[in-house]
Amino acid sequence: MTVDHAPPASPPDISPLPDVESLVPARGSGRGPAVPRWLRRGIGPVALLALWQILSSTGVLPADALASPGTIARAGGGLIADGTLPTAMGVSLWRVAVGLLIGGVVGVSLALVSGLSRLGEDLVDAPVQMLRTVPWVGLIPLFIIWLGIGEAPKVALIALGVAFHLYLNVYAGIRGVDARLVEAGESLGLGRWGLVRHVVLPGALPGAMTGLRYSLATAWLALVFGESINADAGIGFLMNQAREFFRTDVIVVCLVVYAFLGLLADAVVRSLERLLLQWRPTFTGQ
Repeated sequence: MTVDHAPPASPPDISPLPDVESLVPARGSGRGPAVPRWLRRGIGPVALLALWQILSSTGVLPADALASPGTIARAGGGLIADGTLPTAMGVSLWRVAVGLLIGGVVGVSLALVSGLSRLGEDLVDAPVQMLRTVPWVGLIPLFIIWLGIGEAPKVALIALGVAFHLYLNVYAGIRGVDARLVEAGESLGLGRWGLVRHVVLPGALPGAMTGLRYSLATAWLALVFGESINADAGIGFLMNQAREFFRTDVIVVCLVVYAFLGLLADAVVRSLERLLLQWRPTFTGQ
């Protein structure tokens, strides 16, 4: 019996594959030198100031309607040199600090009572929500009647605006804690106060930081209204005086100071967030 032997198979083709170009371009390829972020963020404001100065210099923007950036800078330098602006800033900062402290204590305390207890929610949340819908600026006449025309109504107005924002955000942060984290804490043997300390409060901290940022913005807004109540010092007092004499340069200086202080306060809160919320990874943009 003859056996047919199949011809041996040809060896596989092991010729090298053609080079495959990467579909992902190398980092920085096709791009110019990286521009620092602080420089990119400053382009817009600088361009706006340049346009403002050009419109003022050409007469398109009359000086009696809005002073030029150069005039405003000279006015600000004069107010700093004679000590008027630093003194006014100190008075306004003191009012905001006291109002923020009082409003923060009240808002956070009410949020803890309402967020940690159903009974507390039934007793606290409804009255707070009703008061929140009342325009707090409209309470100025009542504050004047109740507290006079001194520092008390100004501080009370700031504290009221701060308290509502902190209450809403801290309460939402507490009630937004993942229930599975609470169950995990209970399975590890944590009691009620252990859960509050190690699970609920850390979980509510991002909401509290957000509420603090909103509260600071509201505090500066309330300060503007508060310093219109028979004020004899502060940034708002300077603005009222400048309005009577049609000094748009001084008015803009005061507005710039308000904006600078608000930006500085927001930067402080951002730093506090990075310090306290290191455990929470977040998206920072691309």
